[in-house]
Amino acid sequence: MEILESIVLGAGQAGLSTSYHLKRLGIEHLVLDANDAPGGAWQHRWDALTMTDVHGVAELPDAEAPVRDAQRANFAVPASFSDYEREHALPIIRPVRVDLVTDEDGILVVHAGEREWRTQTLVNATGTWTQPFLPHYPGMETFIGEQLHTVDYPGPEYFVNKRVLVVGGGASAVQFLGALAPITDTLWATRREPIWRDDDFTPEAGAAAVALVEKRVAQGLPPQSVVGVTGLMLRPQEREADRLGAYADRRPMFQRIEPDGVRWADGSFEQVDVILWATGFRPAIGHLAPLHLRSAAGGIQLDRNGRGTTSVADPRIQLVGYGPSASTIGANRAGRSAAKGVQRALTNVESAVTSG
Repeated sequence: MEILESIVLGAGQAGLSTSYHLKRLGIEHLVLDANDAPGGAWQHRWDALTMTDVHGVAELPDAEAPVRDAQRANFAVPASFSDYEREHALPIIRPVRVDLVTDEDGILVVHAGEREWRTQTLVNATGTWTQPFLPHYPGMETFIGEQLHTVDYPGPEYFVNKRVLVVGGGASAVQFLGALAPITDTLWATRREPIWRDDDFTPEAGAAAVALVEKRVAQGLPPQSVVGVTGLMLRPQEREADRLGAYADRRPMFQRIEPDGVRWADGSFEQVDVILWATGFRPAIGHLAPLHLRSAAGGIQLDRNGRGTTSVADPRIQLVGYGPSASTIGANRAGRSAAKGVQRALTNVESAVTSG
Protein backbone atom coordinates (compact mmCIF):
# COMPACT_ATOMS: atom_id res chain seq x y z
CA MET A 1 0.00 0.00 0.00
CA GLU A 2 1.21 3.52 -0.84
CA ILE A 3 2.83 5.42 2.00
CA LEU A 4 2.05 9.14 1.81
CA GLU A 5 4.34 11.83 3.09
CA SER A 6 1.56 13.36 5.17
CA ILE A 7 -2.15 13.16 5.97
CA VAL A 8 -4.23 16.03 7.33
CA LEU A 9 -7.31 15.14 9.39
CA GLY A 10 -9.99 17.80 9.01
CA ALA A 11 -10.80 20.43 6.38
CA GLY A 12 -11.77 23.38 8.52
CA GLN A 13 -9.77 26.61 8.65
CA ALA A 14 -6.69 24.93 10.13
CA GLY A 15 -6.78 21.93 7.80
CA LEU A 16 -7.17 24.02 4.65
CA SER A 17 -4.36 26.34 5.71
CA THR A 18 -2.10 23.36 6.37
CA SER A 19 -2.92 21.73 3.04
CA TYR A 20 -2.17 24.99 1.21
CA HIS A 21 1.28 25.23 2.79
CA LEU A 22 2.04 21.53 2.33
CA LYS A 23 1.24 21.88 -1.34
CA ARG A 24 3.52 24.92 -1.66
CA LEU A 25 6.34 22.88 -0.12
CA GLY A 26 5.72 20.05 -2.59
CA ILE A 27 4.77 17.58 0.12
CA GLU A 28 2.56 14.73 -1.10
CA HIS A 29 -0.50 14.55 1.13
CA LEU A 30 -4.23 13.96 1.47
CA VAL A 31 -6.83 15.75 3.57
CA LEU A 32 -9.44 13.45 5.12
CA ASP A 33 -12.59 15.28 6.15
CA ALA A 34 -15.47 13.80 8.14
CA ASN A 35 -18.08 16.15 6.68
CA ASP A 36 -20.13 15.48 3.57
CA ALA A 37 -19.39 18.95 2.17
CA PRO A 38 -16.90 21.82 2.57
CA GLY A 39 -17.23 24.23 5.46
CA GLY A 40 -15.85 22.50 8.55
CA ALA A 41 -17.89 23.17 11.69
CA TRP A 42 -19.35 26.34 10.19
CA GLN A 43 -21.87 24.38 8.11
CA HIS A 44 -23.44 23.10 11.34
CA ARG A 45 -24.04 26.51 12.96
CA TRP A 46 -27.59 27.72 13.50
CA ASP A 47 -29.41 29.57 10.71
CA ALA A 48 -29.88 32.75 12.75
CA LEU A 49 -26.11 33.28 13.07
CA THR A 50 -25.08 35.83 10.45
CA MET A 51 -21.67 37.07 9.40
CA THR A 52 -22.29 40.25 11.40
CA ASP A 53 -22.81 38.15 14.54
CA VAL A 54 -19.59 36.12 14.44
CA HIS A 55 -16.42 37.36 16.12
CA GLY A 56 -14.67 37.29 12.76
CA VAL A 57 -13.35 34.81 10.24
CA ALA A 58 -9.74 35.30 9.20
CA GLU A 59 -8.82 35.01 5.57
CA LEU A 60 -7.23 31.77 4.42
CA PRO A 61 -3.72 32.00 2.91
CA ASP A 62 -3.78 33.75 -0.47
CA ALA A 63 -7.50 34.56 -0.10
CA GLU A 64 -9.89 37.15 1.31
CA ALA A 65 -12.12 36.60 4.31
CA PRO A 66 -15.89 36.29 3.79
CA VAL A 67 -17.72 39.63 3.83
CA ARG A 68 -19.15 40.72 7.19
CA ASP A 69 -22.78 41.16 6.14
CA ALA A 70 -26.24 39.75 6.85
CA GLN A 71 -25.58 36.42 5.11
CA ARG A 72 -26.02 33.28 7.18
CA ALA A 73 -22.62 32.17 8.50
CA ASN A 74 -23.47 28.54 7.79
CA PHE A 75 -23.77 29.47 4.11
CA ALA A 76 -21.14 32.18 3.61
CA VAL A 77 -18.18 30.41 5.23
CA PRO A 78 -18.79 26.98 3.63
CA ALA A 79 -19.17 28.69 0.24
CA SER A 80 -15.86 30.46 0.82
CA PHE A 81 -14.15 27.21 1.85
CA SER A 82 -15.58 25.40 -1.16
CA ASP A 83 -14.23 28.03 -3.54
CA TYR A 84 -10.86 27.86 -1.81
CA GLU A 85 -10.62 24.08 -2.10
CA ARG A 86 -11.42 24.25 -5.78
CA GLU A 87 -9.18 27.21 -6.67
CA HIS A 88 -6.15 25.65 -4.97
CA ALA A 89 -6.97 22.07 -6.00
CA LEU A 90 -6.51 20.77 -2.48
CA PRO A 91 -6.46 16.93 -2.25
CA ILE A 92 -9.51 16.40 -0.04
CA ILE A 93 -11.41 13.15 0.39
CA ARG A 94 -14.83 13.19 2.12
CA PRO A 95 -16.65 11.94 3.96
CA VAL A 96 -14.02 10.03 5.93
CA ARG A 97 -14.73 9.49 9.62
CA VAL A 98 -11.47 8.44 11.23
CA ASP A 99 -11.69 5.89 14.01
CA LEU A 100 -8.07 5.48 15.07
CA VAL A 101 -4.49 6.29 14.16
CA THR A 102 -1.97 3.58 14.97
CA ASP A 103 1.74 3.03 14.53
CA GLU A 104 2.90 -0.04 12.61
CA ASP A 105 6.68 -0.36 12.51
CA GLY A 106 7.22 3.37 12.28
CA ILE A 107 4.44 4.03 9.76
CA LEU A 108 1.28 5.83 10.87
CA VAL A 109 -1.92 4.05 9.84
CA VAL A 110 -5.19 5.98 9.65
CA HIS A 111 -8.20 3.69 10.16
CA ALA A 112 -11.66 4.74 8.95
CA GLY A 113 -14.10 1.85 8.97
CA GLU A 114 -12.78 -0.67 6.44
CA ARG A 115 -10.48 1.89 4.80
CA GLU A 116 -6.87 2.56 5.72
CA TRP A 117 -4.21 5.08 4.71
CA ARG A 118 -0.51 4.94 5.56
CA THR A 119 1.65 7.98 6.08
CA GLN A 120 4.98 9.13 7.43
CA THR A 121 3.52 12.16 9.20
CA LEU A 122 0.13 13.36 10.39
CA VAL A 123 -1.49 16.76 10.97
CA ASN A 124 -4.50 16.67 13.28
CA ALA A 125 -6.94 19.47 12.44
CA THR A 126 -10.14 18.00 13.87
CA GLY A 127 -11.02 20.97 16.07
CA THR A 128 -13.58 20.73 18.87
CA TRP A 129 -17.09 20.93 17.38
CA THR A 130 -17.63 17.17 17.49
CA GLN A 131 -16.77 17.04 21.21
CA PRO A 132 -19.32 19.18 23.08
CA PHE A 133 -18.72 19.21 26.82
CA LEU A 134 -21.77 18.54 28.99
CA PRO A 135 -21.13 18.57 32.75
CA HIS A 136 -23.09 16.19 34.93
CA TYR A 137 -25.39 17.42 37.67
CA PRO A 138 -27.55 15.29 39.97
CA GLY A 139 -31.04 14.83 38.61
CA MET A 140 -30.24 15.61 34.96
CA GLU A 141 -32.00 12.46 33.85
CA THR A 142 -35.23 13.46 35.64
CA PHE A 143 -35.72 16.78 33.82
CA ILE A 144 -38.93 16.71 31.76
CA GLY A 145 -38.09 19.84 29.76
CA GLU A 146 -35.46 20.14 27.05
CA GLN A 147 -31.71 20.13 27.45
CA LEU A 148 -29.75 21.53 24.50
CA HIS A 149 -26.05 22.17 23.96
CA THR A 150 -24.57 24.88 21.75
CA VAL A 151 -24.28 22.30 18.96
CA ASP A 152 -28.07 21.81 19.10
CA TYR A 153 -29.03 25.50 19.17
CA PRO A 154 -31.93 25.94 16.71
CA GLY A 155 -32.08 29.74 16.68
CA PRO A 156 -33.86 32.24 18.96
CA GLU A 157 -37.42 31.87 17.61
CA TYR A 158 -37.54 28.30 18.89
CA PHE A 159 -37.47 29.54 22.49
CA VAL A 160 -40.36 32.04 22.37
CA ASN A 161 -42.77 31.47 25.31
CA LYS A 162 -40.26 29.14 26.99
CA ARG A 163 -38.34 29.94 30.16
CA VAL A 164 -34.69 29.32 29.31
CA LEU A 165 -31.78 28.76 31.68
CA VAL A 166 -28.47 29.51 29.94
CA VAL A 167 -25.53 27.76 31.60
CA GLY A 168 -21.95 28.84 30.95
CA GLY A 169 -19.64 31.81 31.32
CA GLY A 170 -18.24 32.17 27.80
CA ALA A 171 -18.95 34.16 24.67
CA SER A 172 -21.63 31.72 23.44
CA ALA A 173 -23.66 32.17 26.64
CA VAL A 174 -23.46 35.94 26.28
CA GLN A 175 -24.60 35.72 22.66
CA PHE A 176 -27.50 33.39 23.50
CA LEU A 177 -28.72 35.72 26.24
CA GLY A 178 -28.39 38.64 23.86
CA ALA A 179 -30.67 36.92 21.37
CA LEU A 180 -33.15 35.39 23.83
CA ALA A 181 -33.67 37.92 26.62
CA PRO A 182 -35.54 40.42 24.38
CA ILE A 183 -38.04 37.77 23.23
CA THR A 184 -38.52 35.37 26.15
CA ASP A 185 -37.80 34.82 29.85
CA THR A 186 -34.17 33.91 30.63
CA LEU A 187 -31.95 33.00 33.56
CA TRP A 188 -28.15 32.79 33.60
CA ALA A 189 -25.94 30.55 35.73
CA THR A 190 -22.14 30.26 35.74
CA ARG A 191 -19.56 28.47 37.88
CA ARG A 192 -17.48 31.61 38.32
CA GLU A 193 -18.15 35.34 38.34
CA PRO A 194 -17.88 36.50 34.71
CA ILE A 195 -14.91 38.70 33.88
CA TRP A 196 -16.01 41.63 31.74
CA ARG A 197 -13.79 43.78 29.58
CA ASP A 198 -14.58 47.48 29.32
CA ASP A 199 -11.47 48.36 27.34
CA ASP A 200 -10.63 47.81 23.70
CA PHE A 201 -9.38 44.34 22.80
CA THR A 202 -5.98 45.42 21.52
CA PRO A 203 -3.41 43.19 19.79
CA GLU A 204 -1.40 43.35 23.00
CA ALA A 205 -4.35 42.05 25.02
CA GLY A 206 -4.86 39.28 22.49
CA ALA A 207 -1.20 38.29 22.67
CA ALA A 208 -1.37 38.18 26.47
CA ALA A 209 -4.43 35.93 26.35
CA VAL A 210 -2.81 33.56 23.86
CA ALA A 211 0.30 33.44 26.07
CA LEU A 212 -1.80 32.04 28.92
CA VAL A 213 -3.04 29.21 26.70
CA GLU A 214 0.49 28.57 25.39
CA LYS A 215 1.74 28.21 28.95
CA ARG A 216 -0.73 25.41 29.65
CA VAL A 217 0.09 23.58 26.42
CA ALA A 218 3.82 23.91 27.10
CA GLN A 219 3.24 22.14 30.42
CA GLY A 220 1.21 19.36 28.82
CA LEU A 221 -2.00 20.53 30.48
CA PRO A 222 -5.35 20.34 28.67
CA PRO A 223 -5.75 23.63 26.77
CA GLN A 224 -8.19 26.34 27.64
CA SER A 225 -10.08 28.30 25.03
CA VAL A 226 -8.37 31.49 23.89
CA VAL A 227 -11.75 33.22 24.19
CA GLY A 228 -12.06 31.89 27.72
CA VAL A 229 -9.10 33.93 28.95
CA THR A 230 -9.82 37.18 27.09
CA GLY A 231 -12.79 38.33 29.15
CA LEU A 232 -16.32 39.08 27.96
CA MET A 233 -17.52 42.07 25.97
CA LEU A 234 -21.00 43.09 24.90
CA ARG A 235 -21.60 43.81 21.23
CA PRO A 236 -24.24 46.31 20.05
CA GLN A 237 -26.74 43.49 19.41
CA GLU A 238 -26.53 42.49 23.09
CA ARG A 239 -27.25 45.92 24.57
CA GLU A 240 -31.00 45.35 24.77
CA ALA A 241 -30.51 42.17 26.81
CA ASP A 242 -28.18 44.12 29.08
CA ARG A 243 -30.80 46.84 29.52
CA LEU A 244 -33.31 44.15 30.51
CA GLY A 245 -30.96 42.87 33.22
CA ALA A 246 -30.10 39.53 31.61
CA TYR A 247 -26.44 39.78 32.59
CA ALA A 248 -26.80 41.53 35.92
CA ASP A 249 -29.08 38.79 37.25
CA ARG A 250 -26.46 36.07 36.88
CA ARG A 251 -26.64 33.33 39.51
CA PRO A 252 -24.03 30.81 40.70
CA MET A 253 -24.39 27.21 39.61
CA PHE A 254 -27.34 25.29 40.94
CA GLN A 255 -26.87 22.18 43.07
CA ARG A 256 -29.24 19.81 41.34
CA ILE A 257 -31.77 19.47 38.53
CA GLU A 258 -35.35 18.52 39.28
CA PRO A 259 -38.12 17.42 36.86
CA ASP A 260 -39.37 20.95 36.21
CA GLY A 261 -36.42 23.16 37.13
CA VAL A 262 -33.22 23.63 39.12
CA ARG A 263 -32.48 24.04 42.81
CA TRP A 264 -29.61 25.92 44.46
CA ALA A 265 -27.70 25.01 47.61
CA ASP A 266 -29.64 27.62 49.60
CA GLY A 267 -32.90 25.83 48.77
CA SER A 268 -34.14 28.34 46.22
CA PHE A 269 -35.82 26.93 43.11
CA GLU A 270 -36.48 28.17 39.59
CA GLN A 271 -38.88 26.54 37.16
CA VAL A 272 -37.49 26.36 33.61
CA ASP A 273 -38.62 24.81 30.35
CA VAL A 274 -35.20 24.59 28.68
CA ILE A 275 -31.63 24.25 29.93
CA LEU A 276 -29.25 25.58 27.29
CA TRP A 277 -25.77 24.30 28.03
CA ALA A 278 -23.24 26.80 26.63
CA THR A 279 -20.48 24.84 28.33
CA GLY A 280 -17.96 24.64 25.54
CA PHE A 281 -16.08 21.89 23.80
CA ARG A 282 -13.06 19.67 24.21
CA PRO A 283 -10.41 18.86 21.56
CA ALA A 284 -11.41 16.00 19.26
CA ILE A 285 -8.29 13.89 19.76
CA GLY A 286 -9.64 10.53 20.95
CA HIS A 287 -8.60 8.86 17.68
CA LEU A 288 -4.97 9.64 18.54
CA ALA A 289 -5.07 7.63 21.79
CA PRO A 290 -3.08 4.63 20.42
CA LEU A 291 -0.12 6.98 19.83
CA HIS A 292 0.15 7.84 23.55
CA LEU A 293 0.68 11.56 23.00
CA ARG A 294 -0.91 12.78 26.23
CA SER A 295 1.37 13.84 29.05
CA ALA A 296 0.88 12.87 32.69
CA ALA A 297 -0.90 16.22 33.09
CA GLY A 298 -3.63 15.14 30.66
CA GLY A 299 -2.91 17.27 27.60
CA ILE A 300 -0.66 17.03 24.55
CA GLN A 301 2.54 18.97 25.02
CA LEU A 302 3.61 21.07 22.03
CA ASP A 303 7.05 22.36 21.10
CA ARG A 304 8.39 25.95 21.27
CA ASN A 305 7.03 26.39 24.80
CA GLY A 306 3.48 25.78 23.59
CA ARG A 307 3.73 28.15 20.62
CA GLY A 308 4.47 25.43 18.07
CA THR A 309 2.37 22.67 16.54
CA THR A 310 4.69 19.66 16.92
CA SER A 311 3.92 17.00 19.52
CA VAL A 312 6.83 16.72 21.92
CA ALA A 313 6.02 13.03 22.45
CA ASP A 314 6.09 12.24 18.70
CA PRO A 315 7.50 14.84 16.26
CA ARG A 316 5.75 13.08 13.36
CA ILE A 317 2.47 14.49 14.70
CA GLN A 318 1.36 18.09 14.28
CA LEU A 319 -1.69 19.58 15.99
CA VAL A 320 -3.45 22.64 14.57
CA GLY A 321 -6.61 24.20 15.93
CA TYR A 322 -5.44 22.93 19.32
CA GLY A 323 -4.77 25.22 22.26
CA PRO A 324 -3.43 28.62 21.16
CA SER A 325 -4.29 27.96 17.51
CA ALA A 326 -7.99 27.30 18.24
CA SER A 327 -9.11 30.48 16.47
CA THR A 328 -9.36 31.37 12.81
CA ILE A 329 -6.30 33.63 12.94
CA GLY A 330 -4.35 31.14 15.03
CA ALA A 331 -5.39 28.28 12.75
CA ASN A 332 -3.97 30.06 9.70
CA ARG A 333 -0.62 30.67 11.36
CA ALA A 334 -0.56 27.13 12.70
CA GLY A 335 -1.07 25.77 9.18
CA ARG A 336 2.23 27.26 8.06
CA SER A 337 3.97 26.06 11.21
CA ALA A 338 2.58 22.53 10.81
CA ALA A 339 3.69 22.29 7.17
CA LYS A 340 7.22 23.24 8.20
CA GLY A 341 7.02 20.70 11.04
CA VAL A 342 6.05 18.00 8.55
CA GLN A 343 8.97 19.03 6.34
CA ARG A 344 11.37 18.74 9.31
CA ALA A 345 10.02 15.32 10.26
CA LEU A 346 10.38 14.03 6.70
CA THR A 347 13.94 15.36 6.54
CA ASN A 348 14.77 13.61 9.81
CA VAL A 349 13.34 10.33 8.51
CA GLU A 350 15.33 10.64 5.29
CA SER A 351 18.51 11.43 7.22
CA ALA A 352 17.98 8.43 9.49
CA VAL A 353 17.51 6.14 6.48
CA THR A 354 20.60 7.55 4.78
CA SER A 355 22.80 7.23 7.86
CA GLY A 356 21.45 3.76 8.52
